[in-house]
Amino acid sequence: MHDIGNVVNRSDHAQSGAVMAFRILDKMGMEPADVASVITAIGHHDDNTAFPVNAIAAALILADKTDVRRSRVRNKDTTNFDIHDRVNYAVERSDVTLDTAAKTVTLTLTINTDWCAVMDYFEIFLGRMLLCRKAAEFLHLSFKLEINGLTLL
Repeated sequence: MHDIGNVVNRSDHAQSGAVMAFRILDKMGMEPADVASVITAIGHHDDNTAFPVNAIAAALILADKTDVRRSRVRNKDTTNFDIHDRVNYAVERSDVTLDTAAKTVTLTLTINTDWCAVMDYFEIFLGRMLLCRKAAEFLHLSFKLEINGLTLL
């Protein structure tokens, strides 16, 4: 539901999505306080405006910004891949693990470096990883990033 605003436009999709979600959740009979929490989270998840204003927003940011995987690539012509296609296509494994005892949330990736360098991942995802760190901190957790067996954050 958090990306429903993309049906209107990718630009400002978080805000339009929050408005659309409000109508849907209200019509479903959700309690107003719960609706407010959900739409606030949706409205604060876009890369440019993301901020963990509540626990739902923090969880949404973590889930959304760690979503990197081969199946995200719709372009089947590998000769026409842009950097986003190459990076997502290169990810052979992606796991998010919550360790409640250690109070960590870890994104573990296996990247096929024949498709892209690990540096390419950081070129497009560093900002998202910093958002994940802020979101994890809101939840009193530490965010870790492991790529190809190496802990990088």
